[in-house]
Amino acid sequence: MPGAPRLRASYALEDDGAWIAQARHLAAAFLARVRAEDGTPVSTRVVEVTQLVVSELVTNARKYAPGPVGLDLLVSDNAVEVVVRDGNPAAPVPRDADPGRVGQHGLEIVMAVAQALDVRQEPAGKSITARISLSA
Repeated sequence: MPGAPRLRASYALEDDGAWIAQARHLAAAFLARVRAEDGTPVSTRVVEVTQLVVSELVTNARKYAPGPVGLDLLVSDNAVEVVVRDGNPAAPVPRDADPGRVGQHGLEIVMAVAQALDVRQEPAGKSITARISLSA
């Protein structure tokens, strides 16, 4: 993805049962820091979309991957990037549309709201990067 990050934060999410709330809080705090330190305007909508993406990706990582989950947030160019790392090397696969299906729509949601989505194999699993426009 183009451009060097202007601001970055990395977190190891603890397995204490509050990881979704923790990740959402970290994302909101990071974007508040982007406003304050970088002077970049960040709308309420961007904060909410970023928190949604973080929730979905972290939930999937906790549900389907063994071991620790890492969350990286960074701002480069005119976007915030959400990177979730987990220990499962298998790439997530979006399911076919099914209006009767309850749940398991996380990846579809992320794909609908993110500007780009990238999955990379890593030595100990994978990383998923969702790019969200700051001008959305």
